Amino acid sequence: MPSVSEQFLVEQIQTPVGPLLMISDQKGVLRVLEFHDMKDGWHPHIEKRFAGAKMTESPGAFGHAKTLARYFDGDIEAIDDIPTDGQGTEFQRAVWKALRTIPAGATLSYGALAKQIGKPAAVRAVGLANGANPIAIVVPCHRVIGSDGSLTGYGGGLERKRWLLAHEAKNAGEGLFKKVKRS
Repeated sequence: MPSVSEQFLVEQIQTPVGPLLMISDQKGVLRVLEFHDMKDGWHPHIEKRFAGAKMTESPGAFGHAKTLARYFDGDIEAIDDIPTDGQGTEFQRAVWKALRTIPAGATLSYGALAKQIGKPAAVRAVGLANGANPIAIVVPCHRVIGSDGSLTGYGGGLERKRWLLAHEAKNAGEGLFKKVKRS
């Protein structure tokens, strides 16, 4: 948990899927990227994890907004190098790290993700960790789907999830629900 003396840089950016609230630390590590109109999603996270920390508006800090703009312009792999730290439990961090290995334009089921992190019986826990992800899009929880290929819950709403997957599939040159092959 951040100390009260830490300072965080805050920026709101406009995107084709709505406004995003972005919070980075002073080293440029992205800590939060949430849909700004989904207050139930980001507000409790910020209050809990950043209680007492100094927040400073800082448009353009570290170039993350420009990188996200490139993603929305079709360079879907542009976001892969943005450093992140969602400050979760060890299990959540393992899930979030695995999410970043799902290639843009591809999807993976919760069960396959559980197997990938070495916890094949933890499908429900993987789902909960996926839902607790505080860094939308960059930590691509939207790329996780049901075992039958169906779109399942997404904190930003299923329409956004559908848009993000279609955007990535279009710009990856592959079909919308290309499966990631894992052995």
